Amino acid sequence: MDLKVHINNIHGSQMAAKITGNFTLDNNEFRFTAIAFGRIGGQNVGAKLSDATEKELKKLGYDVDEVIDSLQRNLLQGDLTLPEGLKKESFVDD
Repeated sequence: MDLKVHINNIHGSQMAAKITGNFTLDNNEFRFTAIAFGRIGGQNVGAKLSDATEKELKKLGYDVDEVIDSLQRNLLQGDLTLPEGLKKESFVDD
């Protein structure tokens, strides 16, 4: 699965942040929101897709749970692009 993630905005801090963005999958673009938590128990991200996005993914033949897992993995591993001016250091705890 070739999933690419682009972050549009991040609100919060290294402890907890709300993330909004888009991901592309086989030339189809979809929006997502996520909550990222740090420190207590390690890093964790919970991504959410709209009902319309889930329906479209199913229509295209994707397993929604696999897509969400891949999206969350990309977010956790930092496999993403950021808007100009936003640096990982502002929200990532090294």
